[in-house]
Amino acid sequence: MQKAERGIDVDAGRRRLSLAARSVRDLAGFVLRRERVSSAMLSIAFVSRRTIASLNREHLGHEGDTDVITFALGRSTPSAPLVGDIYVAPDVVRAQAKRWRVPVREELARVVVHGVLHAVGHDHPQGDGRERSMMWKRQERWLAAARAEGVW
Repeated sequence: MQKAERGIDVDAGRRRLSLAARSVRDLAGFVLRRERVSSAMLSIAFVSRRTIASLNREHLGHEGDTDVITFALGRSTPSAPLVGDIYVAPDVVRAQAKRWRVPVREELARVVVHGVLHAVGHDHPQGDGRERSMMWKRQERWLAAARAEGVW
């Protein structure tokens, strides 16, 4: 296998995040390696509730905000680079962390992993089956492995 090429751009704007941009980049790279993606160009942008609600409505036809939205371009061949844009709403993530009683840092890492898995091509059902899905189990496995290895 050739040397992996992964371009991961992180734009936090002027927001203070519980994970440094470098940790977000490292976490996304970790997931790509675990998913055996050798070439990728990902953009991860942290946006307001208003912006993510607008993206959700305009592109997915859903009302309201959400934690993460991923847009991925299909790969023409297995060796073609994976290209995707991931949008994360830190305010939504903070509210989720509080509701689920987990540290904000952990929930932000979870959402980054979730977005990258969507970019790779994984999906899950909506509603009750989401947390029992194969994607969710994969997400939690990579999140725990990345934490154990000190990635975040």
